[in-house]
Amino acid sequence: MIGPADVRAAAELLQGVAERTPVQRSRALSELVGADVWLKCENLQRAGSFKIRGAYTRMARLTDEEKARGVVAASAGNHAQGVALAARLLGLDAAIFMPVDAALPKLAATRGYGAHVEQVGTSVDEALVAAHAHADLTGAVLIHPFDHPDVDAGQGTVALEVLEQVPDVGTIVVPVGGGGLAAGIAAALDERPDVRVVGVQAARAAAYPASLAAGRPTAAPELRTMADGIAVGTPGAVPFEVLASHHVPVRTVSEEDLSRALLLVAERAKLVVEPSGAAAVAALMADPRGVVGDDGRPVVCVLSGGNIDPLVLLRVVRHGLASAGRYLQLHVVVEDTPGALAELLQEVAAMGGNVMHVSHLRTGGDLGFSDVAIDLQIETKGPDHCATVLAGLRAAGYRLADG
Repeated sequence: MIGPADVRAAAELLQGVAERTPVQRSRALSELVGADVWLKCENLQRAGSFKIRGAYTRMARLTDEEKARGVVAASAGNHAQGVALAARLLGLDAAIFMPVDAALPKLAATRGYGAHVEQVGTSVDEALVAAHAHADLTGAVLIHPFDHPDVDAGQGTVALEVLEQVPDVGTIVVPVGGGGLAAGIAAALDERPDVRVVGVQAARAAAYPASLAAGRPTAAPELRTMADGIAVGTPGAVPFEVLASHHVPVRTVSEEDLSRALLLVAERAKLVVEPSGAAAVAALMADPRGVVGDDGRPVVCVLSGGNIDPLVLLRVVRHGLASAGRYLQLHVVVEDTPGALAELLQEVAAMGGNVMHVSHLRTGGDLGFSDVAIDLQIETKGPDHCATVLAGLRAAGYRLADG
């Protein structure tokens, strides 16, 4: 177990290494939940996430003999960059094992810090097996991404900054993968029992809810989420003990929740985060009642990372726009006559819809001999505008597929 003294010691060690990241009040989220909501911007941390805090704390405390053997780690990207940067600062050799589908910017950044990178497996858990084997073979010290007291104490320094920046904070909402960040924050708050910690996992990579219910670390049934930074199969023993003993609740959010949150943070807060970094905001947007305390005190959402592949960002933004009702998909059946498509497009344009994509289908089970189906993707101004377009087309006599 770790406690406030361990976190304070880590904070001293990190002076001049980790940035004191800013907090930013979100008016949009504050109005949504009826309490002040602040964003703790660890996406602006060195190497793009909170991971440098734990990696450096662990590695700086190695003995000289251990440092001479070098270090090894496994990560989807953020821990990899934290270890690689810490190794460069400390003058250590670092080998990093990353999944084969790791984001290209994370791979490039990790290599850019001077680490040797190998890609293996399809998940962090599989990469971790390879890292253990490398450690056994070479004697390199394994720097686990979350299952070590020093790592978790380093991550917990986020909480010390939050207490100074938002002194009346009532709840800190934290993305959870292996659990190191949430555990460190919970441990740091031992002397502040009035401050709640709420963990958040992606529903399609959620090991903690079942693990906490069972009283022991339990593997997640699936790992299929856009939030690769928190896609961890099994909780770590060290963070699990902390979260269980502190009775930290862990909620889950859908892929739609994550994409909507990422879009809101980008549009309203002007901040770029990765899907896992938006998990805390996603939980607040999905159901604020489970997050905001009865006293209405401020809520701090930790934006845990900002390392996102631009191609993934493009896909997530599109997904977020669709989830927010900004895209409308239509399947319209019309008579196959000259000018029918042009008339349909004119109707949509007259109602302010911007047609992004058109597809013509002349065969199908729902089509008569003289019918043609037209699939449209329309950019709208939101759910109300979607309803207006649908009502207008139906009033004009168009046959729309259900949904």
